[in-house]
Amino acid sequence: MPHDLILTGGRVIDPSQSLDSLVDVGFAEGKVSGIGPNLKRGSNARVKDVSGFIVTPGLIDLHTHVYWGGTSLSVDPDFYAKKSGVTTSVDTGSAGPGNFPGFAKHVIETARSRVFAYLHVSHAGIYGFSRDVHVGESEDMRLMDPRGAVKIAAEYPQHVIGIKVRVGRHASGDQGIAPLDVALQAAEEAGIPLMAHIDEPPPTYEDVLAKLRPGDVLTHAFRPFPNAPATAQGTVKPAVLAARKRGVLFDIGHGMGSFAFKTARAMLANGFLPDTIS
Repeated sequence: MPHDLILTGGRVIDPSQSLDSLVDVGFAEGKVSGIGPNLKRGSNARVKDVSGFIVTPGLIDLHTHVYWGGTSLSVDPDFYAKKSGVTTSVDTGSAGPGNFPGFAKHVIETARSRVFAYLHVSHAGIYGFSRDVHVGESEDMRLMDPRGAVKIAAEYPQHVIGIKVRVGRHASGDQGIAPLDVALQAAEEAGIPLMAHIDEPPPTYEDVLAKLRPGDVLTHAFRPFPNAPATAQGTVKPAVLAARKRGVLFDIGHGMGSFAFKTARAMLANGFLPDTIS
């Protein structure tokens, strides 16, 4: 099939093919039709010089909030995809059991880009997060809905890939680590992984890690003091090393205040890289 578009001069990176080189990428009818040096250019092919740019398959962002119109925290996944090159967004807890059907119908199933979700164990998801209003959805244990989460996960297996919970002084307040215990029960019952958000203590970084299972994700993993993974001396905390050894995954989850360059420098100096950068 002749190419109708050829990207030339760019650095093509495709880990699935162990490819990292300056080659052409051809497209036909919206799909990749060839990769290689000096692709044959038909008379009708449009050629775009992308020298100085990286050409890569669509990126996956493991930590997004895309319940656009449903929560003030969220953005339009397709608008975000066009600007970022992210073709698969994983929403992390914007919706809970009480409003996930609406999220699925009006966002996930209508988006041109691909959307998966970690379902919040809180009934209404992250409902009170804005510049002017900040109500931690894990502050009130009456909002914890593990039965509903298990039910929704079973009804939407094509969309739900895990359970989400947020703990910390801002997210769970006086409830501390209790919402994490509830979320873990839901994840265990549903047979899916869990993603845990952590902010300032309580609970401590070590307390949260101690409960996570292989395949579970700790997001905001390179957060600043307090509750950083590195010690004041710049070493990696033993609990962090133990968690990685047993298969816990560490996600950056950069956000607006959940990442510190000081922490990142200390972790990288010790050879501790994140599993995902979101």
